[in-house]
Amino acid sequence: MRNSGLRPLWTMPLTAGGISRLACVRARNARIDLAPLLAEAGVTRQQIEDRSARIPVQSQIILLDLIATALKDDFLGFHLARDFDLREIGLLYYVLASSELVGEALLRAQRYSMIASEGFSARIHDGREVEIIIDYVGVERITDRHQIEFLLTTMVRLGWHLANSRMPPKRVQVMHHRDGASEMSAFLGCEIVFDADADEIIFDKAITQAPIASADPRLGELLVEYCESALGHRHANRRTLRAEVEKAIAPLLPHGTANVGEIARRLGMGKRTLIRRLASEGLTFTEILIEMKTGLARRYLRDEALSISQIAWLLGYQEVSAFTHAFKRWTGQTPKQVRAPRPARLGKARTPGGTGRA
Repeated sequence: MRNSGLRPLWTMPLTAGGISRLACVRARNARIDLAPLLAEAGVTRQQIEDRSARIPVQSQIILLDLIATALKDDFLGFHLARDFDLREIGLLYYVLASSELVGEALLRAQRYSMIASEGFSARIHDGREVEIIIDYVGVERITDRHQIEFLLTTMVRLGWHLANSRMPPKRVQVMHHRDGASEMSAFLGCEIVFDADADEIIFDKAITQAPIASADPRLGELLVEYCESALGHRHANRRTLRAEVEKAIAPLLPHGTANVGEIARRLGMGKRTLIRRLASEGLTFTEILIEMKTGLARRYLRDEALSISQIAWLLGYQEVSAFTHAFKRWTGQTPKQVRAPRPARLGKARTPGGTGRA
């Protein structure tokens, strides 16, 4: 399983698993054998079938990626978010829908989003425009595409639904790389900016004053009370230093400037302080950088639209040969060997990449 060697399961941020269950339904409808995919992601069939069971967020990210590959659907997260019934979100949907104004609903989303998933939180910045920002908490963001595209699309749909108006966002931007997303852009009705510094949706401020047709103040009070109780019992993992370092590294990788000094500067601390604090968590900057590059390289190599030279550039290498040597040092294989088609072997998990010296 890919989770082998990672931190203990009980320390991982958990999610309600709704996205995983939607993806599994789509895979079953396509007659895909889920057993090897679940095993590789570290998810049990019982967790999928039991709607009350929670799933590690990182396992959900891996599972979505595996199912997307099996379905040959490079926009699985977007497609799932576009098609599902918003009421399947559960408690969070109803506490938002009972609000009187969309602005009130957004503030409730900001406070209670971690009930649905401990792996991300929503921040609302209400200025001349309304910015909805998604922060990953205690989870590696850089290898994820499908979950974040699901979340962003779902939030736009929620805004439309609550406001009873298909007001397009001014802009949607995401941290991961894509060469284009015309179908997603057409659905959302706005430009999508990739390789951004943050995952966010920008709406016109007018949306906050839109009344909600399903508003029910009394029900809203009851639901808020319930959410407060749930929030009090839910352990919200604080953002780890590792997550902060990974977030700072991501936009710098293609430029080859993701070094410990620059990352320390962006985090507002000295280089020695960053090294010392990472050491206190049993980490080194080099280990984090290599693990990120390895994970991204594997993700990019599954995307046949990207050439190996493009992948090398995205990871900060000016020469393909330098990337090839580094990748073989990390994994024992060359990029071409990983990309070469192999006979499918059901039930056999792929070996996670090693973390050798930089």
